[in-house]
Amino acid sequence: MAVILQRRVDFPMLDMAGIAFYPRIYDLAHRFFEETWLEMCDIDYPTMINEMKLGFPVVDIKSQFHQPMVYGDVIEAKIWISRIGTKSCVWQYRFYNQNEDLLWSSEQVTVCVSMDTMESLEIPTSLRTGMEACNHE
Repeated sequence: MAVILQRRVDFPMLDMAGIAFYPRIYDLAHRFFEETWLEMCDIDYPTMINEMKLGFPVVDIKSQFHQPMVYGDVIEAKIWISRIGTKSCVWQYRFYNQNEDLLWSSEQVTVCVSMDTMESLEIPTSLRTGMEACNHE
């Protein structure tokens, strides 16, 4: 099941046009990404990074900006994994506003890496089960 999270567009996220500055959208996506781990695998991302010494950096990203995010919008993020390989996975992001308008969509490929060496690793079984359950259905 996809993970659904919410967060408001705050004033510091805006550019001079009064809409969310695109780097802030990627920052927001990463904040949702970190929160997703707790929902998906019952482990928080700081524990993965600091104790398990695992990370999932983005190696490829495609995004489409459908409509602007404006100050006060409540963003509902729908996040799921569409494909899992041995060492990498493909994440799907859909951001909607409070009116259910699609604002942003993205496909991001991440690779499981050792935080000590930055070398790619096989996705551990302890994470894979939760990741496989995080599908679009």
